[in-house]
Amino acid sequence: MIAVVDYGMGNLRSLSNALESVGADVILASSAEELRRAERIVLPGVGAFGDAARALRERGLMDALSTEVLLGSKPLLGICLGMQLLARTSSEHGAHEGLGWIDADVVRLPSLPGIKVPHVGWNSVRFEPGDWLFRGIRPGESNFYFVHSFYMSCRSPSDVVGMSEHGISFAAAVRSGNVVATQFHPEKSQDNGVQLLSNWLAWEPPC
Repeated sequence: MIAVVDYGMGNLRSLSNALESVGADVILASSAEELRRAERIVLPGVGAFGDAARALRERGLMDALSTEVLLGSKPLLGICLGMQLLARTSSEHGAHEGLGWIDADVVRLPSLPGIKVPHVGWNSVRFEPGDWLFRGIRPGESNFYFVHSFYMSCRSPSDVVGMSEHGISFAAAVRSGNVVATQFHPEKSQDNGVQLLSNWLAWEPPC
């Protein structure tokens, strides 16, 4: 069973539908008990970092996620804001603390001539050939759908498994242990997104 974390930040139906299309049994989880019953967890999110972190804490889900993912070693997929929440801090509308599972900070995309922020639309993602997360996705056809104004600035290059461009190069996908995350929305990325979700569901993380 796959638990999609429901903490009041984002439309979860399209994500649930995409996961179900690749064979997942999905529940919307808003309690620690529902996370405990799940085999895998997806942390989505749309909106502001501070609001999301506060919503998770108020619902007791920050501690529950740490228990299930860090102590219980359950695979987790973070998506968009859900990826950013894995960082140590964010500077979006003030200073905020995240889960701290990825050694990174979330910072705003720079405003550059000819570059619009937020970054909305399709962008190609660069990845190492043979990486399991992108298995079945051709490097020359690796477009995914993005909607974001902030990005994860990682301290360790080894955590970054996918890169994209919007004025600057930024981390489009990260991985550490049993935690994987994407800045783009797989559920809005058509065939490539479906393939990536299928790859994640088939993945067995290191013990």
